[in-house]
Amino acid sequence: MHPIRLFATTGDEVVRIVSHDGERFETTPMLKGSQAQAIAVDPDNPDRVYVGTFDDGVYRSLDGGETWTQVSEDIPHKRVLSIAISPSHRTNGVNAVFAGTEPSNLYRSEDDGATWQEFSELPKLPSSPGWSFPPRPWTHHVRWIAPHYDNPDLLFVGIELGGVMRSLDGGATWEDLKPNSYHDSHVVRTHPTATGRVYEAAGEGVAFSDDAGETWQRVDDGMDRHYAWGLAIDPGDPDLWYVSASRGARYAHGRNGNAQGHLYRKRGDAPWELLTLDQPNPHPDMPYALLTFREHPNTLITGMHSGRILRSDDAGDSWKVLDVELEQILALAEG
Repeated sequence: MHPIRLFATTGDEVVRIVSHDGERFETTPMLKGSQAQAIAVDPDNPDRVYVGTFDDGVYRSLDGGETWTQVSEDIPHKRVLSIAISPSHRTNGVNAVFAGTEPSNLYRSEDDGATWQEFSELPKLPSSPGWSFPPRPWTHHVRWIAPHYDNPDLLFVGIELGGVMRSLDGGATWEDLKPNSYHDSHVVRTHPTATGRVYEAAGEGVAFSDDAGETWQRVDDGMDRHYAWGLAIDPGDPDLWYVSASRGARYAHGRNGNAQGHLYRKRGDAPWELLTLDQPNPHPDMPYALLTFREHPNTLITGMHSGRILRSDDAGDSWKVLDVELEQILALAEG
């Protein structure tokens, strides 16, 4: 097994997870009490890490988590539930950072968080009066941000609950929800080699686009449950991807040992196939955070909601339970 370094958020803190041999792990908790939710690591500089918190804005580390600085003075909404570092939008050689808030809005920093630009046209979209997050129905949030790998002007955000919104000019203007994409958007991803691909996991199912978000198709064949939460795509094969799903939100996010969670794999045009995870009881937990490695095709990390972490190096055919257990896992990032 190759060495790995991960960052996880637990809803309370950030945990750095390091293994030099893939067998023995060192865990370092940080930002205790921050209510850490979302995390992003710069693909060009793994020591540059950003964290979005439930009510404490954005934190930044430039030394791999050794020290942290709060960098969200210009963001009026301190509930930051999504964060992303663009691999294509660079200013003075530094990748831009995007932060998504509750209520739904998007902000971008080109100077490592010193200042943030608000994209005020996003919440003005025609569908925005209908955006609503069921547990807090008076509000909604940007649940996911998906910059494009090659085109800095192409940008997607997933609104929970509102859908996938697309910008063709770097966030200055936005296009509303497209037919056949889903409203309850949880994860939106682009692909490093298939420049037209966009993927969505949502509360109603799974969808993808092959023309950079212009048109969408729903792809649920083979799934016996459709509350999709986690999503990952193999970096070497845009036709190999994974989704976790449950029977509904109360199962997926509950802590009662009855998540009804499944993990599925899709290859090309074939239907989704159920993967068997190493779990102590049938379906007691939810595969909450799915992560693939840029330099290691066929490797998939699955962070369970309960805090267990599983790893497969053969695209989900077999699994190893890592010697790490956290309080819970909300998000994972490769570091």
